[in-house]
Amino acid sequence: MTLFGGIEAGGTKFVCAIGTGPDDLRNEIRFPTTTPAETIGQAVAYFKEQAANEPLDAIGIASFGPVDPDPKSATWGYITTTPKPHWHNTEFATVLQRELNVPVGFDTDVNGAALGENRWGAAQWLDNFIYLTIGTGIGGGAVVNGQLVHGLLHPEMGHFLLPPRDDDPSPDGFCPYHGHCFEGMANGPAIEKRWGQKAETLAEDHPAWELEAHYLAVGLENLICVYSPQRIIMGGGVMEQKQVFPMLRQKVIELLNGYVQSPAILEEIDRYIVPPGLGNKAGILGAIALAQRQAGV
Repeated sequence: MTLFGGIEAGGTKFVCAIGTGPDDLRNEIRFPTTTPAETIGQAVAYFKEQAANEPLDAIGIASFGPVDPDPKSATWGYITTTPKPHWHNTEFATVLQRELNVPVGFDTDVNGAALGENRWGAAQWLDNFIYLTIGTGIGGGAVVNGQLVHGLLHPEMGHFLLPPRDDDPSPDGFCPYHGHCFEGMANGPAIEKRWGQKAETLAEDHPAWELEAHYLAVGLENLICVYSPQRIIMGGGVMEQKQVFPMLRQKVIELLNGYVQSPAILEEIDRYIVPPGLGNKAGILGAIALAQRQAGV
């Protein structure tokens, strides 16, 4: 039987599992993201233990970034210019490759989740769509003509600039690189900085959510005009606040102002901007999908 390993490598925690898809996900473990040596070492030890029982055909890593996903590059498989302490220019995928002697698929966490959603979730049968995660950071993966988008590196959808709204109590944003970019205005830490408490502690009717929906809608308006996606899937901790989706959808319609004449937006926006079909398993299943792709499955 073919069996695959997956790592959802987040800035806060790592999730490791083995399996073949949503109906076969086994032995999932989670541990904090500490130093690279300790954290990657824990992942290696986990997969050595699993492989002792049943050989793995490949491992997929869906990682926080930025990363180097270019197989021709000398630093393929590295986490590069991340602001996360101790992880700047960290060798990652090649460590797993050496230690476990298996093929390793490597990409961003959002590209992995996009691939998983395309195989099993809310993007099945779509050739063009975007997967966004709105949480501690903001990142996006794009599939165009059935292929994940790469270029110089990979899309950084959290880092185009957004204009602060006049009534924003924290107009400078929360990105160490760009201040008021999409991530800096709409991620979880930006909400906490703006209102003085963590996003998950705010009441559903707190004014924070209307402002959050505004920034998310401005970001989506840009992405819709650039990529023309057939669907936008939005995951991450902030999007677990279900009251945000209706406000966000309405604001996207208002911002587009009739320019994009598509029934998908004008008549079926509830099916156009959606949560992940795989729920909170989109990340780890995306890593499994990266492993399968690496193995040619």
